[in-house]
Amino acid sequence: MSRSLPAHKHDAGRPDRANLALRRQTRLAMLPQPRLWGLWVVLLSAAVLSLGFIATDTQGFSANEFTVDQELSRGHDGILTALSMTLNYLFSPAGGIAIIALCCLFLLIVRKSPVNAIAFGGTAAAGYLSSQFFKVIVERQRPNPALLFDPLAPETGSNSFPSGHVALAVGLAWAFWFLARNTRWSRLAVILGVLVPVVLAWSRLYIGVHYPSDVIASFLASTAAVLLFAGVWNRYQGRLLPRVPLLDRFGPVDSAAAAAAHS
Repeated sequence: MSRSLPAHKHDAGRPDRANLALRRQTRLAMLPQPRLWGLWVVLLSAAVLSLGFIATDTQGFSANEFTVDQELSRGHDGILTALSMTLNYLFSPAGGIAIIALCCLFLLIVRKSPVNAIAFGGTAAAGYLSSQFFKVIVERQRPNPALLFDPLAPETGSNSFPSGHVALAVGLAWAFWFLARNTRWSRLAVILGVLVPVVLAWSRLYIGVHYPSDVIASFLASTAAVLLFAGVWNRYQGRLLPRVPLLDRFGPVDSAAAAAAHS
C-alpha cells in the first residue's frame, strides 16, 4: 500500500497540470469586456469625432494648440530628443508591425498558443487601425513644421488626427494587459501600459508632428476599437478558429475545452 501512494499522487496531478497548461494556452479565449460594451464603443467614437470636428472647424483652435508644440520646440534637449526619436521609429507603422508580429510568433510557436497569438495581434492591430479610420474622416492638417523653432521630423498632410503612434501604443498596452491579467505581471503591465503611451504622446508634441487633441483622441479611439474587437472576438472566435486549416497543429483551439479549463 505504501508504495502505491506516490504513484497515485503522481497520476492525480497530471490532469491538474494538463488543465493548467490548457488555461495558459487559451488565456485570451475570452477577453474582458464591460457591460453594454457596444454603447461604450459608440460613446467613445462619438467623443473622438466631436473632438476632431471641433478641432478642424473652430477658428483659432489649432493655432492655440500649436503654441504647445512651439514652446516644446524651443526647449529641445539632447537626451529628450534621442528618446523622442527612438519612440518615433519604434512605434512607426513598420515598427508596430514588427512588434506585433514578433509577439504573435512567440505566442504561436514558442508558447504554442494560437488563441493567445491571434487575440493579442487582433487587439493591438485594432487599436492602431482605429487611428487610420478616424484620420480619413476628420482629415486634419498636421502642424506646420516651418513654424517650429527646431523641427525634428517634418511631416505634412491631412492625417494629423488622431495620432497613429499613440493609438498603436494604447492597443499594445491593452493587448499586454489582457495577456498578463491575473498573473504576477499584471501590475507591471498596468504601469507600463499607462506610462509608455503617455510618454509617447508627449514625444509627438515634442517632435512637433501632432496637436495635443490629436494624442488625447488616440486614447479614446484605440480603446473604442479594442472594446469592439473584444466583443466580436468573444462572440465568434469559438466558431471560427477551429475552422482555420492547420491552426490546431500549433496548439489547442477548441473553445469547449478552453471554456471548461477556465470554469
